[in-house]
Amino acid sequence: MRRAWRGVALAAGLLLVAACGLESGSAVPLRVGPGSIGPIPELDGVRITVGSKDFTEQNILGYIVEFAMTAAGAEVRDLTNIQGSNSLRDAQLHGQIDVAYDYTGTGWVNYLGKETPIPDEVGQFEAVREADLAAHGMLWTDMAPMNNTYALVMSSATAQETGVRTLSDYAALVAKDPAAAATCVGTEFNVRQDGYPGLARKYNIDLGKARRQIVQDAVVYQATADAKQCRFGSVAATDGRIPALNLVLLQDDQRFFPKYNAAVVMRRSFADAHPQVAEVLAPISKRLTNESITELNRQVDVEGREPADVARDWMVAEGFVTAR
Repeated sequence: MRRAWRGVALAAGLLLVAACGLESGSAVPLRVGPGSIGPIPELDGVRITVGSKDFTEQNILGYIVEFAMTAAGAEVRDLTNIQGSNSLRDAQLHGQIDVAYDYTGTGWVNYLGKETPIPDEVGQFEAVREADLAAHGMLWTDMAPMNNTYALVMSSATAQETGVRTLSDYAALVAKDPAAAATCVGTEFNVRQDGYPGLARKYNIDLGKARRQIVQDAVVYQATADAKQCRFGSVAATDGRIPALNLVLLQDDQRFFPKYNAAVVMRRSFADAHPQVAEVLAPISKRLTNESITELNRQVDVEGREPADVARDWMVAEGFVTAR
């Protein structure tokens, strides 16, 4: 019921944003009290609208920011679950969202239009930070260790049967026996330059031989685990269904996929007016590792828990806030 009503509230908030260009949204769904994050006088009563995209990991990250800002004393509005990267980006550029976690690869490829990713995580972050600040006045800060990059996976049985361990091994299998390398791919992955077309160029895969089946992203995981519809699948590397289904990540041995480290993104004007926001979020980002975010994703996508509950429990367990 909470999810249904929250969807109505978010839809109404987005309609208001679209109609009048004003900040809107709903209240933070759960209450928190101070922990290691306590009231900060400079943030007392400051209106902060937090956004996220419309998938599990992004909703969790959005709620983490909301609970942190609430504990710090801000007046927080919830504008999570916005459909698509470009919609979130537009909302930030137009001042409808003040702070969100976004991904360095998305910034580099989607927002800045760069075709060649930088293979080093820190180098990619610094390049995005410099270019986006200069071009759009957007500040990237506090990069997390978590890297939600694209990846290919297979079942452990497929790994044992084929001997595939790396993307080079996969490319060789496509050339030798295309049917044995049948691959389920998400709609975006099938066409994005940081998806299958670029992967094929990097690893010299003949697109005419590659057996691809386009499916919804959520279908890829179980279909790959069953190894009937497809033997390999395109995934996000931090998805909780990967360990839950005993899927095996293929090593990107030629370092094709861009780095998608999460980082805090704000308009420079907002960050300059409220430097305490970055100070509050910095220690949180440090603890957002691949292992921690994958487990949080698993609790939502496998156990069926609410993203807000999962985010608050993690914040409480880490000592950042207390539950009320």
